[in-house]
Amino acid sequence: MGRRWGLLVGVLGAVWLLGSGQGGRQPAESAAQRCFCQVSGYLDDCTCDVETIDRFNNYRLFPRLQNLLESDYFRYYKVNLKRPCPFWNDISQCGRRDCAVKPCQSDEVPDGIKSVSYKYSEEANSLIEECEQAERLGAVDESLSEETQKAVLQWTKHDDSSDNFCEADDIQSPDAEYVDLLLNPERYTGYKGPDAWKIWNVIYEENCFKPQTIKRPLNPLASGQGKSEENTFYSWLEGLCVEKRAFYRLISGLHASINVHLSARYLLQDTWLEKKWGHNVTEFQQRFDGILTKGEGPRRLKNLYFLYLIELRALSKVVPFFERPDFQLFTGNKIQDAENKMLLLEILHEIKSFPLHFDENSFFAGDKKEANKLKEDFRLHFRNISRIMDCVGCLKCRLWGKLQTQGLGTALKILFSEKLIANMPESGPSYEFHLTRQEIVSLFNAFGRISTSVKELENFRKLLQNIH
Repeated sequence: MGRRWGLLVGVLGAVWLLGSGQGGRQPAESAAQRCFCQVSGYLDDCTCDVETIDRFNNYRLFPRLQNLLESDYFRYYKVNLKRPCPFWNDISQCGRRDCAVKPCQSDEVPDGIKSVSYKYSEEANSLIEECEQAERLGAVDESLSEETQKAVLQWTKHDDSSDNFCEADDIQSPDAEYVDLLLNPERYTGYKGPDAWKIWNVIYEENCFKPQTIKRPLNPLASGQGKSEENTFYSWLEGLCVEKRAFYRLISGLHASINVHLSARYLLQDTWLEKKWGHNVTEFQQRFDGILTKGEGPRRLKNLYFLYLIELRALSKVVPFFERPDFQLFTGNKIQDAENKMLLLEILHEIKSFPLHFDENSFFAGDKKEANKLKEDFRLHFRNISRIMDCVGCLKCRLWGKLQTQGLGTALKILFSEKLIANMPESGPSYEFHLTRQEIVSLFNAFGRISTSVKELENFRKLLQNIH
């Protein structure tokens, strides 16, 4: 019974606020153990262990990745935060100051970034009209390099909707604006209540895979569940195929990651003189303590590590795309662009060297017809979740929700695209495969958020150990 209640708290809890941090201080000698004692060793459906991820992320990857994400190419994200919710109309916009998003003025965004998002270089942008005319005429300027010719031929052939796991944001809309992610950080906003609960209720109840016979109340505090009900959550989850288990674990991992961010950047002091943000250990315990969450908290954290491995593997697989000579992190600043591409490739080769990558070939195997049907169901379920982000009432939460779901969706596109040819030096990367700038920025920033979560877990371990 306790296990089932723990699930309900974990599965249906709002990402941005599960509680105010009440519940009392836990015994000092067990505070760290109660959150982390089960978060160790090998992860389910993987050949990797938590400790290997911690060492790799915290000491080899995290510092350089944060440096990259502070660069102009990755800090500016174009997003339409005014898209209407496609599922219900009764959205209450959060009026709190911390829910607001400050968009960029036009002159604050580098000109190179404001160019068409999937043309990657100065050469590309200077030849847009010539090349698009050549495309319409069925010819390409033979004076261009062979690789540039190949890229040009694909510029207007960008319909890869069958590969996309996310609903494409209408960034060409007049309502779409650039946002400086460094000036609009993801942190605690106070967004809570029925609207916040509703978002995650719909995600878990209507979009995660589960047998039709399993009925769970939307309200995680609902009573009246009989002891004779033996179909607990994890018993039927473990009975699902690996792909459907993975889908739930990815959503749970994303949920956990965001909760770590909000516990780590919590509003600790709010006066007319200043606001102070920092680690709220009590809030972290409310979300992840093994006893307070009836055993669910450590499971959430292990799912976060699973999500880390999935996105890490996607980045290792897409290395040939970024190694292409025609690809630049184009902002218009030649020196900075060259330095950032060098740093990007250093990070990607570090990622590629990770010894225990997730094996995506274990997914969608077996009978081809059934595998393709399952893959399409998987894609459409996740695509639907990306649309739900437009229903979030807190604009800052919507911004980071859209970015992180798009980043995960891009990782899934990389892992399962038929068009991506990786690790084949004899033929090189496929020019059939594309990533827009929007996808690139969301991919790396989403992974940066997960990398930050893993690093913050180390910080929370230390803080919990020092509780007296």
